[in-house]
Amino acid sequence: MAKVVLVTGVSRYLGGLFARRLSNDPSVERILGVDVVPPRHSIGRADFVRADIRNPMIGRIMAQAAVDTVVHMNVIATPRDTGGRVTQKEINVIGTMQLLAACQKSESVSRLVVKSSAAVYGSSPRDPAMFSEDMNPKTLPRTGFGKDSVEVEGYVRGFSRRRPDVEITMLRLANVVGPNIRTAITDYFALPFVPVPLGYDARFQLVHEDDATAAMILATTGPAAGIVNVAGDGFVTVTQCTAIAHRPIVPVPLPAAGLLGTVIRRSGLADFSSDQLTFLAFGRGLDTSRMRTVLGFEPRFTTREAFEDFARHLDPVVPGVDGVGEAVSGAAGGTATALSRVFDRIQP
Repeated sequence: MAKVVLVTGVSRYLGGLFARRLSNDPSVERILGVDVVPPRHSIGRADFVRADIRNPMIGRIMAQAAVDTVVHMNVIATPRDTGGRVTQKEINVIGTMQLLAACQKSESVSRLVVKSSAAVYGSSPRDPAMFSEDMNPKTLPRTGFGKDSVEVEGYVRGFSRRRPDVEITMLRLANVVGPNIRTAITDYFALPFVPVPLGYDARFQLVHEDDATAAMILATTGPAAGIVNVAGDGFVTVTQCTAIAHRPIVPVPLPAAGLLGTVIRRSGLADFSSDQLTFLAFGRGLDTSRMRTVLGFEPRFTTREAFEDFARHLDPVVPGVDGVGEAVSGAAGGTATALSRVFDRIQP
């Protein structure tokens, strides 16, 4: 049972939310919240320790506090708040390496819980309808957070071979949404006009921020569960999401979507990568049987309910957006068709 818990990434939203919720568990005697900058939100009764997991000093912190459980929440999904992609990769990959090295040397650590992502499965037209935890991706993520998550999981598997005495639970979360969290997917559907790959309407699953946090807490305080997919029941499609969010769509030919994504990313409106655009074209399905039978977790929100809760807190594009959205979407469709014809003509 977790007594002294070290939580990384508490200055980020999900890490802080996890620390606050874990603080309500009286069986946990002490919580250490670690990050490079002080949190601007409450972290409950967690003691904040200013430290960089990329620095070997993290091992001394574990030893001094006799940490028995490490919860790695600091696998960052977007480079927006980290100073760019280079820093994001350093924190995700180098930070995880150093953290696992400290865990390997620790005599007190007996459990490791890692927040991973369903992005490790990639997204392609050859994917199965549902990915179970023992399946490999048909196409590995090539860039960004998905690639980082694949590397992080590789290091965790290596650690498990070196320290078979440490219990490990790794949660592959579907895209997290909610009224307060900001991720690449929430920024995307918050755009005033949502670019949609022309001719595609991907289906995918989501998990509410409260459910993601509850699953992480159960992984921390309950029995070890290994690798587990976590997602809300059901699916939504891209166009269903735009309708729920009252956002007009702009259909864009998939080969040209990368250029548009670059423009949007550089404008700071949302974080786009080629892997995310592929996800929006082909989607992804997760088998969540282990979530119920092994982890023993039942989400409160379905995929649709999670997105609806997020959408309720969106500002409208313009007053009376429902009617305007339909009109603009129709006009955008005509524009996208013209763009598609132009693009076809310039293909070699």
